[in-house]
Amino acid sequence: MNYDAIVIGGGPAGLSAAVQLRKRNKSVLVLCTEIADSALARAARVENYLGLPEMSGKALLERFMAHADSLGVAYKKGRVLQILPQNGSFWVGVGSDMEQGDAIVLTTGVQHGDKIPGERALLGAGVSYCATCDGMLYRGKDVVVVGESAEAPEEANFLHELGCNVTYIARARPAQLHAEIAFMAGTRKQLRILGEGQVTGLQVAETVLPCAGVFLLTAAIAPADLIAGLTMQDGLVSVDRDMQTSVPGVFAAGDCTAPLHQVAKAVGDGLAAGQKAAEYLDRKAQHA
Repeated sequence: MNYDAIVIGGGPAGLSAAVQLRKRNKSVLVLCTEIADSALARAARVENYLGLPEMSGKALLERFMAHADSLGVAYKKGRVLQILPQNGSFWVGVGSDMEQGDAIVLTTGVQHGDKIPGERALLGAGVSYCATCDGMLYRGKDVVVVGESAEAPEEANFLHELGCNVTYIARARPAQLHAEIAFMAGTRKQLRILGEGQVTGLQVAETVLPCAGVFLLTAAIAPADLIAGLTMQDGLVSVDRDMQTSVPGVFAAGDCTAPLHQVAKAVGDGLAAGQKAAEYLDRKAQHA
């Protein structure tokens, strides 16, 4: 299905944008990961959202989702890997699938942490962001999973079932991880990906784990890595007053665009981005 708009991110900004698009009769697909990956869902209390004081972040997010659900917003869970402009539309890679939309709204939130040494140079040469996409390439080989999302244990288990020899790196061993998967405690700052032209190992502090592949399973990929030509400033997506980015047809809202990380601002940004994306779609239809 070709959607009018694809919203990347299921937080306050993304759901606000989706609601505005649906109110203007646009078909909308929200691409998001598990609710456990949301910073809002982890907040014990949200005390500064007008009219709804002292709600938990999870309860507030569930209200936002119920509003979007009531308007017929479609959802797909998965990690967005790339956005490819093509003939005035966009193809979005989510896991091993592709979705098509005529406009994009980026609401990816804050991306924490710098790239791991070796990550950029070896991406596609042993470094992957998606186990279900690339796992078959490593059957019978040693791989390391760096788990930084709620879905990471499930993807590590998938690699194990494929026949990969998996070592899982995280702060603590997740309960969902298969008992036969090896575990090593580690943080992003302790990691270095090794290899010249091809991954040969992952260094964790002073320990080197020989491997053919490293799967970096984060909740989201930084916007600049998703689509070419996106202007960034100080790690944030640059937008104009209409929430339009440097790429025509791509809008952005919420924490990925501004340093003031508040639910109220994210909702307002999402409202503006959704409205302006709908106007963009209307102009596009008039000139078709």
